Amino acid sequence: MTTLRTLILAVAGTLAAGAASAGELRPAGAASLDLGTLAGVAYYTPEPAGYRVTVTLAPRAAAPAARFEAVLASGQSVTVSTPREAGAAARAVTITRTGDAVTVIPVRAREIVEATASIE
Repeated sequence: MTTLRTLILAVAGTLAAGAASAGELRPAGAASLDLGTLAGVAYYTPEPAGYRVTVTLAPRAAAPAARFEAVLASGQSVTVSTPREAGAAARAVTITRTGDAVTVIPVRAREIVEATASIE
């Protein structure tokens, strides 16, 4: 299992060099995810029903990885989160498809943008 974790983290590190932690994905690209005790990558592939978004996460300690998949039509989004200690907000990212674009945004960054938009 340590080899799988090492491989996933190595791929995540390599892909992170070409993709921002918050921003638009390309079909052949991936985004690095940081969810506290979990790290991973998110990518998508176009399908007839929509874009299949795949998120692979691995605990920072030695343990098997977890994978999450969702098919998104334009205008749809999905949030992936990990709980934290009692009373603390979960760490999360939201993956959104708008037309042919897919974006990955940490929830804190999204909340700041929404708060700024409501002030103006």
